[in-house]
Amino acid sequence: MIEQLIRDGLPGAEVSVSSDDGVHFEAIVVSDDFSGKSMISRHRMVYAALGTLMGNEIHALRLQTRTPEAQA
Repeated sequence: MIEQLIRDGLPGAEVSVSSDDGVHFEAIVVSDDFSGKSMISRHRMVYAALGTLMGNEIHALRLQTRTPEAQA
């Protein structure tokens, strides 16, 4: 569900989400949309894609946001 929401909000992104307990998550998001943006801006883009789940169903989210160039 979380992976799909991020993909819907950032079309074309590569997304990987993991969780040990179902409320604390770690996500790696690779997107061209992150080019030229600060880390805070990138995180806000992901939070916007998740909407009201943040702070509710998702208690904590550790993010790694990268561009495809940084991934290589």
